[in-house]
Amino acid sequence: MKKTQEEYPLFVAQDGPLKGQRWQLSQTIVLGRESSCDVVIVDRRISRFHARLTPTPEGVILEDLGSKNGTHHNGNLLSAPVVLQDGDLVSVALAQNFLFLTSDATMPLLDGGKPGRLMMDQKSRRVWVNQQQLVPPLSAQQFKMLWLLYESQGQVVSRPDLVAAVWGDEQAAGVSDQALDALIRRLRDRLATLDPTHQYIDTVRGHGVRLDNPTA
Repeated sequence: MKKTQEEYPLFVAQDGPLKGQRWQLSQTIVLGRESSCDVVIVDRRISRFHARLTPTPEGVILEDLGSKNGTHHNGNLLSAPVVLQDGDLVSVALAQNFLFLTSDATMPLLDGGKPGRLMMDQKSRRVWVNQQQLVPPLSAQQFKMLWLLYESQGQVVSRPDLVAAVWGDEQAAGVSDQALDALIRRLRDRLATLDPTHQYIDTVRGHGVRLDNPTA
């Protein structure tokens, strides 16, 4: 049975000259500086033929093609071909970053009730707002905060509980109100890129913070 376009894995450009572009991995693609490459990255640090992505029955294989400045997989320099997993980060010569998303990256549904406009999947650390995936992903701190609010289903979470969840009990004592407020502000800004019409993170003065997640 032939795959539809939506079923192919995605390779999404993040920080770098190609930021925002995406490719469906329906066939082998070569990344490099040479104009004949499938993904052309115009940067002197990139080799002419730098890396290759090959879809196989076992998954998409990433391999470096003997490049001068290397290919990084989840922060580690690639020394042998590797099968990519959902949410993996790929950096080509530290000049262009990519996010890998598998074809079965379906949006999660809430247990019972109607799903909200904001949805999360803890396993893959993905976030959707208005049925659009947030790319690039949230930082680890932003995700921890949003996940606690998401699990609380509209209930107010105290500021000390937020700090403990994000920074951990051992570091919580050294976290200032300003640091927490700055994290809340950055999280609001990220969500606003997909839905500027609604403020999902509500501050309840004297009590804490809650997630205002209207039904989809």
